[in-house]
Amino acid sequence: MGDTVQASVPVIEFVGVSKAFGENSVYENMNLTVRPGETLTIIGGSGQGKSVCLKMMIGLLRVDAGVVRVAGEDVAGLDGEGLRRVRRRVAYVFQGGALFDSMNVLDNIGYALREHTAMDDIAIRERALACLDLVAMPSDMLDAMPANLSGGQRKRVALARSIAIEPEVILYDEPTTGLDPRNITRIGDMIKKLQKELRVTSVVVTHDMPTARKVSDRVAMLYQRSFPFIGTVEQIWHSELAEVRDFVHGTLRRTSGTGATIVTEAPHGA
Repeated sequence: MGDTVQASVPVIEFVGVSKAFGENSVYENMNLTVRPGETLTIIGGSGQGKSVCLKMMIGLLRVDAGVVRVAGEDVAGLDGEGLRRVRRRVAYVFQGGALFDSMNVLDNIGYALREHTAMDDIAIRERALACLDLVAMPSDMLDAMPANLSGGQRKRVALARSIAIEPEVILYDEPTTGLDPRNITRIGDMIKKLQKELRVTSVVVTHDMPTARKVSDRVAMLYQRSFPFIGTVEQIWHSELAEVRDFVHGTLRRTSGTGATIVTEAPHGA
């Protein structure tokens, strides 16, 4: 998969980014690029700031210093209309799916289409059916309510909603959290399928190494406010960096502000 990715102008670029919440520093002079057409997976222990990275890509959070560019535009410098333009190109799949409980599947998928396009009800229904097909959901689910869907089904409807507006980039925030092994495998397959068939650029945040290994062209490991490793799946599996090796093959050790060593168990199957 990685052989098809061309090194060219980044779709998303972080340059010298710093971010803190009060006295808690999340990033310090962090750099990252996302190439056109690739799937880049961001891994790292809990609390390292993986989801913060995604939110800064679409302006849900602003940097304290540095620059975040999406398709060459500085996100921090965009007004409301500019941010809407970026969010029309970049779809965000939230960790819990974030479906509207009061809307059925059709209205959930069609929400962004009604907001951003002039499509009529017939065209929206046709697009919704096509998107359900792409995520292997039957057409008779259009009228179902989120409360009647399983966790795996809600994730797939969220994926269908994300691709309905034909984005250029899809951001996945912990897409397999809370799912059983069968649905974890299914979501991983969906990410690969959508990247290939829709030719989108994908950024996946996960702590699950089997999923990262399956879907990624490149992997970026977030550790102590920056990315000490960015490379291919093969490279990360054979990295000599202790923090990378510990996370991938067993445990991630990070040093607290007091100098104590905290040991965090890595996901099973790594």
